Amino acid sequence: MTLRFRLNGRAVTVEAPPGRRLLDLLREDLGLTGTKEGCGEGECGACTVLVDGKPRLACLTAAIQVEGKDVLTIEGLASSGRLHPLQEAFIGTAGVQCGFCTPGLIMAAYALLQENPRPTRDEIREYLAGNLCRCTGYAQVAEAVELAAERLR
Repeated sequence: MTLRFRLNGRAVTVEAPPGRRLLDLLREDLGLTGTKEGCGEGECGACTVLVDGKPRLACLTAAIQVEGKDVLTIEGLASSGRLHPLQEAFIGTAGVQCGFCTPGLIMAAYALLQENPRPTRDEIREYLAGNLCRCTGYAQVAEAVELAAERLR
């Protein structure tokens, strides 16, 4: 089947078999490997992308579901060769350790800051509760989101 959607701000037309997961379409067909597969069951959040501005788990999203929609991946956050302030904040606060969960955390945090540009620490923790990280703990992640929120004001 032919799919047409916007990916990181650009129009995309791609062939995909029925039942193809968005995760596989992004990684295998389009070469965007920033979106990770952790559990493949919607439990870890490593595959979080934004579809029409809302966080979605790419491992649970059929590719056909993005037909005509706008998809944003971690690769789409940086612009003109510069990291997004949220990406910079994760680096600056040591919110990145092994990096596996980081793209999903950043995408979920980006969605949060779009909805609520001044979240409290509790709101950050609640919003990111579906994203698991085994390396950093969550203090540095929450600190990164707070720092990015300040920088984006």
